[in-house]
Amino acid sequence: MASASTIITVFGSSRPRAGELDYEEARRLGGELARRGFQVCSGGYAGVMEAVSRGAKEAGGHTIAITSTFFRTKTNPWVDEEHAASNWQERLFELIRFGEGYVACKGGTGTLVELAVVWEMLNKGVIAGKPFVTLGDFWGPIIERVREVEINHGSRWGEARARLVGSAKNPAEAAEYLAQALAFKR
Repeated sequence: MASASTIITVFGSSRPRAGELDYEEARRLGGELARRGFQVCSGGYAGVMEAVSRGAKEAGGHTIAITSTFFRTKTNPWVDEEHAASNWQERLFELIRFGEGYVACKGGTGTLVELAVVWEMLNKGVIAGKPFVTLGDFWGPIIERVREVEINHGSRWGEARARLVGSAKNPAEAAEYLAQALAFKR
C-alpha cells in the first residue's frame, strides 16, 4: 500500500463520456489507484480526467485537479482539491511536479504532449526515478518507434539504457506497476 501522500498523475483525453469504454477504463483505473492508497491527480475537467477522479472517489480516495484559466471550464464534480495554473504550460508542469508516478491513457494531441514531455524529462534525468506507464496498447506503436531511434543510435540518455515507460494491459496492472515501482524506490 502506498503512502497516503503519494500522488499519481493521470493524463488522458477530455472526450470520453460516462458509459464509453475509455471513460469506464479510466474510472476503473482511479479505483485501482485509490485502493492501493494513491491520491489521484489529473487536469480536473471532463473525459478521462473526470473518470479517473470519479473512480478514485468511489473507492474512497482523494483527488487533485490542476486546472488553468486558459480552458474556461468548470472542474468535474469528483475533485477534492483544485490548484489553478495561470496558463497551459504552467498547468502541464504542475501536473508533472505533483506526480510521483504517471499514467498515460488513450488521448489526442494534448495527451501526446504530456506523454512526450514526461518521457523526455525522465530520459534526460530532469525528473529521475518516477515510474511512468501507459494504459492499453494505444501508445505502444509510437513508443516503440521512438525507442528505435534512442536505442539504435547510441544515446547516452536514459531510454537507451532502460525502458522508462512501462505498459499495462488494464487498470489493475497499471496500478500494480506503479505500486511496485514506488515500493522498490523507497
